[in-house]
Amino acid sequence: MLLGATPALASDPFPVPSGQNVILSEVLLDQAPGELWVRFRFVAPAIARNSGSVDYDQAAPDMDHLCDALALPYLETHAITPARVVISLMDRPVAFGAQDPTATQFFESYRPTDARCIWEEF
Repeated sequence: MLLGATPALASDPFPVPSGQNVILSEVLLDQAPGELWVRFRFVAPAIARNSGSVDYDQAAPDMDHLCDALALPYLETHAITPARVVISLMDRPVAFGAQDPTATQFFESYRPTDARCIWEEF
């Protein structure tokens, strides 16, 4: 069950270590896992499997950076204390929960602790 959705914070790319263009698509508050998870969903065309220039190994530090540099300040600003933060990159917009076998998507989960994002294996 999704508690709420927030439109993109900005249409400008957010800077990430790989240099790819990453744009926030939406922020979702999700209680379905049995605790509050906040999902930050980004469009990152450079991860496209057939035409992209950024693979998972290059995108992984981007997701770490997005959690620390964008997600944590967002959570503090909005006084949200989730159990987990999920950062997802998708090569094009895909509706949350929808299946699109042609889309490339990367996900990482983090536990926000002491003003840091601690990676959590799915």
